[in-house]
Amino acid sequence: MQVVYHHRTRGKGAEGAHIRGIVDGFRKLGHSVSIQSFPGVKPEEDKEVSLANVQADARAAVRNEEHRSLLSKLAESSKYAPEVVFEFYEILYNLLVLIRLGKLVNNTKPGLIYERYSMFMVGGILIAKIFRVPVVLEINDSALVDRVRPLYLRKLARLFEAWAFRNANGLVFISSYFKDQAMENYRDMAPAIVLPNGADTDKFNANLYDREKIRKSLGIEDKMVCGYVGAFVYWHGIDWFANKVIPIIKQHPNLVLLLVGDGVCYKEIMNQVVENNVEQQVILTGRVDHEKVPYYIAAMDYGILPDSNQYGSPMKLFEFMAMGKAMVSPAFPPIAEVVRDGETGWLFEPGDQQACVDLVLKLAEEEASIKEVGNNAQHYIERNRQWKHNVESVFDLIK
Repeated sequence: MQVVYHHRTRGKGAEGAHIRGIVDGFRKLGHSVSIQSFPGVKPEEDKEVSLANVQADARAAVRNEEHRSLLSKLAESSKYAPEVVFEFYEILYNLLVLIRLGKLVNNTKPGLIYERYSMFMVGGILIAKIFRVPVVLEINDSALVDRVRPLYLRKLARLFEAWAFRNANGLVFISSYFKDQAMENYRDMAPAIVLPNGADTDKFNANLYDREKIRKSLGIEDKMVCGYVGAFVYWHGIDWFANKVIPIIKQHPNLVLLLVGDGVCYKEIMNQVVENNVEQQVILTGRVDHEKVPYYIAAMDYGILPDSNQYGSPMKLFEFMAMGKAMVSPAFPPIAEVVRDGETGWLFEPGDQQACVDLVLKLAEEEASIKEVGNNAQHYIERNRQWKHNVESVFDLIK
């Protein structure tokens, strides 16, 4: 089947990994996929590009240079615009969707449009209705939940959202919390399922990496390594976790923290490491490309996810588990739907910072348990949470 994947994200970080995962899932099941992104954004682009594709891209770039330049300027200016102006930009984007997505659907004649839902975006559903193509929305965001980014036109956003959820052919929610909120607030929704995130086991595969060589290069070959991968931002909790552990980590000489990423908290944490003279026990890599993440996870024994939220499905949880590294995680509903405490990971009460720290320190002395739970986590991903499993469920939904 020909599938069109449509999204309006910048395709960075976890959202880019999610897009690539779903697209690869479709392709592994034998489907052809065309992707419609914001102009100039290509999170799904493969590393290997043929000469023909390069030439075609060059020709398209020449034809669309002025068009892309204008859109790029608008996108750049929107970052500095007041939130209410930004939201009007999001509404106007539907006009671009009608033109560009309509052209792609007309040319490719897909059997399915799969869209990563974005606030105020209804153009994809309108195109699906015009061309009589089924459309499935994947819900990672909603006007019904508290978000990091504020939402000023909330009532209008809910009107758009209610219409979209009602007129799609199917809805894929990343957590039961999202689905429950939608069902409580919107009537006559399309058929819906819950699909947490997944992992690409071709890339997140511990067998592809020389663990001992990596650990030796980092100077941690004889240590128990607890790792973190992600943005160094306050809502991920890495700041309070580091604040609590760094001053006492010398009391646990067998433990090393391997912290991968960058962000607003990075300098603060780095200063703490230096002040406490624990550079040998707290290793900060800085920002790394997503392709490099499995390299560092391979060196770890288990992982830490200090904080999350009521509705999110953390991508790193699945990537760690795919590599046989179970995680210490807060027991928010979307995480508890995936992790069995003591079997495929370890859970602590959300917000209980001391319980989180105590659990991390306790596990540093339980090597056998860490290996067993890590193996269980890896088997769970292989059986249930590869991206192709998500795609199979999508087709079951629209049937």
